[in-house]
Amino acid sequence: MANMSLVKHPMPEQEPAVRAGNFKEVALGYTREIAMEEADRCLHCKNSPCVAGCPVNVPIPDFIDQIKSGHMAEAYAIIRSQNALPAICGRVCPQESQCESKCVRGIKGEPVAIGRLERFAADTAMAEGGVKPEKKAPCGKRAAVIGSGPAGLTCAGELAKAGWDVTIYEALHTAGGVLMYGIPEFRLPKALVSREISALKDLGVRIVTNAVAGKAFTVDELLADGNDAVFIGSGAGLPNFQKIPGESLCGVYSANEFLTRLNLMKAYTFPQHDTPIRIGSRVAVIGGGNVAMDAARCAKRLGAEVTIVYRRSEQEMPARAEEVHHAREEGIIFRMLTAPTVIEGDENGFVRNMKCVEMRLGDPDEKGRRRPSPIEGSDFDLPVETVIVAIGNSPNPLIKKTTPDLPTERWGGIQADENGRTGKKNVYAGGDAVTGAATVILAMGAGKKAAAAILQDHSC
Repeated sequence: MANMSLVKHPMPEQEPAVRAGNFKEVALGYTREIAMEEADRCLHCKNSPCVAGCPVNVPIPDFIDQIKSGHMAEAYAIIRSQNALPAICGRVCPQESQCESKCVRGIKGEPVAIGRLERFAADTAMAEGGVKPEKKAPCGKRAAVIGSGPAGLTCAGELAKAGWDVTIYEALHTAGGVLMYGIPEFRLPKALVSREISALKDLGVRIVTNAVAGKAFTVDELLADGNDAVFIGSGAGLPNFQKIPGESLCGVYSANEFLTRLNLMKAYTFPQHDTPIRIGSRVAVIGGGNVAMDAARCAKRLGAEVTIVYRRSEQEMPARAEEVHHAREEGIIFRMLTAPTVIEGDENGFVRNMKCVEMRLGDPDEKGRRRPSPIEGSDFDLPVETVIVAIGNSPNPLIKKTTPDLPTERWGGIQADENGRTGKKNVYAGGDAVTGAATVILAMGAGKKAAAAILQDHSC
């Protein structure tokens, strides 16, 4: 008989006071005993609604059943048949709004901890040597993939397994895209990402770094070079700003720059590594998404008092509830219904203060969220030495500029159908480059669909 506990087994974690002072992983992972006990809560429903909630359609009840039976390698193999990056997804996917939201056990209690079980299966298998996916014989087809984030890695992996010759072009000096530069070490260890990328290399995928699309090459040049297909998974790496006075002062960072310096360039280990970062003792982070939580929690670990400034209420915050909870536990201050109006500097051009105004919520906007408006006379000062702007990003404009016949949206995103086909022959796209900033698993789903379309359009 199944374990009918109404609550999922909690994730073992570092204590908040301890983890707020280090960059080690917060969540410690399930033990074998805990994982098998949690897996026993799964009812193995006949219609498997959880699978429909997974953007890459992992056979969730099947892999959980293998964990329940103690067959961890088999569980990992099942996940890996549909998901190229299970150890990553088990850590950063918003399962609560995807697979777990469809779980039948969630009707009268908490859903099965699908994400935690996925992480356990992946970590266990990788510790024991992993399971290498099967690869078909070379079929004589070539593909170029722009971007080594989750969309690009997934597309490349699917094509390589099908026997294609695949080369990934990455703008930065290390492969992994947002997985490496955007997500903190305490949520996603970089050594783990590197291992997942190594598994792709084992499939024969080549990765060229320091290659900026639109600078080092163009889409047309890749096609002319003999590639049968080009997939654009370049993400959304161009930071947005609020366009308020003072954003050019020293001490104002985009969240992209701040997190890249910390994650990829290891600024948090300075002077061991030679990339310094100055934040002072008081930091304001503007925004309410996962990136804002990541930036705030990183700044806290560097020793600052950190305030998140968000113009709506907590109910409207797009960040995962788990990330907000962790931030509060670690001592992050939240100023809801607040918007910055001016960033002020000292005589040397460094940030010293941020003027803010309180907001009230009115009618819903086009996305269904209540529209904020300022309350007259509610202005106040927030003394800070660093401001981190985390209000979203836009796609790489260089691709659009150097590929004029590639259809794009007014906001800069590439136009592509649900299977990744663009209006340009043999060019496909997916992930944040098409949708704007979204989740890792949605980008992976887009990369997987695009790979399927490429294989359908270019038979070996």
